Amino acid sequence: MRWTDARKVLLGAGAVLALCAPMASAAPAAPPAGTAGIAALTVEEQRLAKEAPQEILRRSGFDAVAPEFAQALDGAGSYRDAARLADRSGTQLWGRAVDRVQGRGPAGGDLSRDDDRPLYWARLGMSKALREWSPSFEMSDAQRTALIARLERTSRGQDSIDLPTGRQVKRIVVTGFDPFQLDADIRRSNPSGAAALALDGTTIRTASGPARIETAVFPVRWGDFAEGTVERTLLPHFRSGPQQVDMFTTVSQGRVGRFDVERFNGAWRGGYPDNANVSRTETVPVPDGIPTVEPQPQWTTTSLPYRAIVDADTGDFPVNDNTAVTEIPAGGTEPVDRPDGPTEGSTARAGGGGNYLSNEIAYRATLLRDALGLAVPGGHLHTPVLQFGADNTDPATGKITDPDFVRNRLAITEQVRAVIRTGAGTLPRG
Repeated sequence: MRWTDARKVLLGAGAVLALCAPMASAAPAAPPAGTAGIAALTVEEQRLAKEAPQEILRRSGFDAVAPEFAQALDGAGSYRDAARLADRSGTQLWGRAVDRVQGRGPAGGDLSRDDDRPLYWARLGMSKALREWSPSFEMSDAQRTALIARLERTSRGQDSIDLPTGRQVKRIVVTGFDPFQLDADIRRSNPSGAAALALDGTTIRTASGPARIETAVFPVRWGDFAEGTVERTLLPHFRSGPQQVDMFTTVSQGRVGRFDVERFNGAWRGGYPDNANVSRTETVPVPDGIPTVEPQPQWTTTSLPYRAIVDADTGDFPVNDNTAVTEIPAGGTEPVDRPDGPTEGSTARAGGGGNYLSNEIAYRATLLRDALGLAVPGGHLHTPVLQFGADNTDPATGKITDPDFVRNRLAITEQVRAVIRTGAGTLPRG
């Protein structure tokens, strides 16, 4: 997920799209007696009714998730019941998606198991059900919002990261993202999310011994990041203790045909619309109550072993050590592209990973690392763009999947695994 400014989008080799216009929200339904008003559907939830999401849900067996959740909600007799249901149902959805991708249990349909999209669209169906629910008890708008937040957190694996203790197994956290740019092509999948599902709870063999990988996925929404979703997820595993991480990697989709290890991350939001069609152009906001570095730095730097990763044979796609940034030099007023990293005293306008949410998650994770004095490898990996087959590129007439699409996603996932194995192999033994 990389942009060097708010006007360009990397959709394919040389492809550029104009910014999408914000979509109008649906009008809220009349509130039931004794409750706060039912919330209007979000832009993401409104997309759910389109043909492609419904086909993805049907062909994966995830089409019953939201209806069953809505039925269970009707049986909740109190807010506490509803909160427990949101937690339990979100956790079950995450577990079901992980199991499907990792080959456990029935596939539920003919959609390939490696697909990350059923999780995304099923979650939106559940959050839609929560917004439209008329409970039998009084519930405030704030309580409804809190229920949706619980569902978001649990169904993304954010509260189920369970790293082992002891010195025998290395502890690694990997994060991915939801599909994005869905107004341009609603069929899209995100290989970073697919990789997160494939890797969650797995143990890999490395040159430094076995390593356990735990994962989570994040929304493509500026607001969630400003509210601290990244820091709240990572902080328990970055703090000192028996389950502290030995390595972490945030992952997102980047350029066509190559992986990039992003060397520098910038403290700037470039404004490109997110999945809610919201834009933000500002310095990355750090949430209150989160450990941070003061004054806020304009740049953070990867501590991943980028040279070892670049030099290793991890798969068919080349892996690049990306040192490019865009900055306003000290004393200057105009942005300048720098191929070899930022200069002293400069102001960030784009990290190596651009100025969208992939750069921001890398900035937030490495800033938290520095604030806590966490001396472990960590940084950001950009995957190649996941492309449909050459005869399936038009979203107006194309199919939701094809053999090239599946083959590319599987190849990217396996190379992400190999990159992590290489990085973990540089850790000290024992």
